[in-house]
Amino acid sequence: MENEVKDLIEKSKVALQEYIHCSQEEVDKFCYAISKAVYDNAELLAQEAVDETQMGVFEHKIIKNKGASSSIWHQMKDKPSVGIIERNEKENYFKVASPKGVIGCVTPTTNPSLSCIGNSLAALKGRNTVVISPHPRATKVSKHTVDIMNEALEKVGAPKNLIQIISEPSADKTVELMANVDVVVATGGAGIVRAAYSSGTPAYGVGQGNVQILVAEDYTDFNKVAENVVVSRYWDAGVQCVGDQAVIAPKQKIPELVKAFEKADAFYINDKATVNQFRDLLFENGTFSRHIVGKTALQIAEILHIDVPTTTKIFLLDLQDMPHGDKELLCGEKMCPVTVLLSYDNFEEGLQLAVDNLKYQGAGHSSVIYTNNKETIEKVGLTIPAGRILINQPGTSATGATLTNAIRSTSSIGCGSWGNNSISHNLVFEDLLDIAIVAGTFDTPAPTDEEIYQ
Repeated sequence: MENEVKDLIEKSKVALQEYIHCSQEEVDKFCYAISKAVYDNAELLAQEAVDETQMGVFEHKIIKNKGASSSIWHQMKDKPSVGIIERNEKENYFKVASPKGVIGCVTPTTNPSLSCIGNSLAALKGRNTVVISPHPRATKVSKHTVDIMNEALEKVGAPKNLIQIISEPSADKTVELMANVDVVVATGGAGIVRAAYSSGTPAYGVGQGNVQILVAEDYTDFNKVAENVVVSRYWDAGVQCVGDQAVIAPKQKIPELVKAFEKADAFYINDKATVNQFRDLLFENGTFSRHIVGKTALQIAEILHIDVPTTTKIFLLDLQDMPHGDKELLCGEKMCPVTVLLSYDNFEEGLQLAVDNLKYQGAGHSSVIYTNNKETIEKVGLTIPAGRILINQPGTSATGATLTNAIRSTSSIGCGSWGNNSISHNLVFEDLLDIAIVAGTFDTPAPTDEEIYQ
């Protein structure tokens, strides 16, 4: 396997030369084939992911695999990506799309199949080829996902080696891949994203998630808030970056809000000693413990010897009157079903709490505002340093996979300069296209300097 990465890239370049001549109809046929194949095998791949990684929830991974496959395909299927993709007769130009080339995709252990299909769809839609470097702890399920996609491609007559995967991944092979492809898409921790940007290759990375939930003073449907937060945080045992991490609400409304959370199967903890136990368990030397990633609420309760109802889905830790932002580890990203609760005396204070937490971890990612006031919504949009701000929705809707909002479906969420990323939107197939504009002159004369500055 000494030359595995080199061999994969060479095969990918050969495939690219054939794929570049395929029509829009053929490209869409290939994308449909891999989307449907992963969708049809979602249950099998979900079970394999849970068995191999020992994290997450089987039933939720089925829905995630199906959701990513169907929603990404749904939003790209009618969009042009081959040859001339836009004509503007009025301004006398047209645009031509070309592939960027060989795309190197680094995928995480938390969402192995989802990332494989999401990145492959984005790449193939633009006639790119793909080489995947899977997380070592999710190699088997990632490879099986690629095998399923390749079987589907073969059945519809696609060129060989459009999608390939490193069979024995390692840090050295990932570095080698990133240095020798045309574009890198890195989905994973901060370390791998930094490596991607340092590779010398154009790269798209993702930022850290730390979704802040801000409940405005006018909002009173606490049952909806609680149900959305619990669903979002409980989802796949909290491994997703879009899970609701902190709830910030008016101080006088906290008792009523807590009752709604308990009704929704959250276990509320306001004892500081127990909160300290959670902090010690969840974090090791200031970073989240990999041993707790993807553990369920019941598993965490067992580790901490806490008696909780068997229906418990998440923990809600009360951090009122405690530090926040970079002064409190629990205000950062927690990759398990744990959410913290903070309060404010006035909305400006609550807004600042959310900003401080995001600046600590999660800048550029996503946040949620619960309000029915348009002015409040605009104020949050103008203030919160996040690329996605959702109105009265669970944070999981930030992926766009629910098809219930205007956000494009993706498996890679960009966080912009806030989060040291190159894009602030969800990665989509257009990001993996080179687009040329072919421009003629206008029918009317160009404006003079005097006309421009008059």
